[in-house]
Amino acid sequence: MQGSLYVAISSQIALERRLTTLADNVANANTTGFRATEVKFNEVLADTGVANVSFVNQGEEFLNTANGGLNATGNQLDFAIRGDAWFMIETPTGKMLTRDGRFTISDNGQLVNIDGYPVLDPGEAPIQLNPAGSEPRAGRDGGLQQDGVRLGAIGLFEADLTQGFQRKASLGIVPTVPPQPLVDANSAGLLQGYVEESNVNPVSEMSRLIMLSRAFENATAMMKATEDVFKEAIQTLGSGR
Repeated sequence: MQGSLYVAISSQIALERRLTTLADNVANANTTGFRATEVKFNEVLADTGVANVSFVNQGEEFLNTANGGLNATGNQLDFAIRGDAWFMIETPTGKMLTRDGRFTISDNGQLVNIDGYPVLDPGEAPIQLNPAGSEPRAGRDGGLQQDGVRLGAIGLFEADLTQGFQRKASLGIVPTVPPQPLVDANSAGLLQGYVEESNVNPVSEMSRLIMLSRAFENATAMMKATEDVFKEAIQTLGSGR
């Protein structure tokens, strides 16, 4: 009987974690460049001495790497990446990867993101442009030209997220393993005048939320039933003294 109680508890812990990620995905369905969080759960077998009891672990988070849709803005300072690569931003708390390519030029000529944080080049240095110059032109490799002169490049970075990562709210991520400049130019490229939409499918995520909510309720009901069996067993054993 205890085994069923422990299994239900492990199930609730896992379901709660998945519900949290789904709720976050739905909340960011309209966030530019957002990539949905998924959770992988594995079976854990425990030898109780009588039988092997199957539990579920707490799960490992990973990102859905599917590209979001493209939205043409016509703004020459909007950029999107097609393929598996990231922009790098310098924030007050350190460097961060993002897929949100809504950039502007600051008063001092730096290329910055929508929050005013510097966008970095392949060498992880800020990008300096001429604030009084013409609109920059970007190549697929991230190279930037202004008034016909190449002034630098927007960095495109690869990240091994299988080793872990940390979310920075909806802004982006910080991978456990330091990212590296993109080497294979055929695997990803830059598009100017577009932004990438979130890759969250809100209808699908809402359906999952409903299904998992029901599963959580079923696990709760199983725990209640197990507790009732314990109570009946105690009462029966107590009355037979």
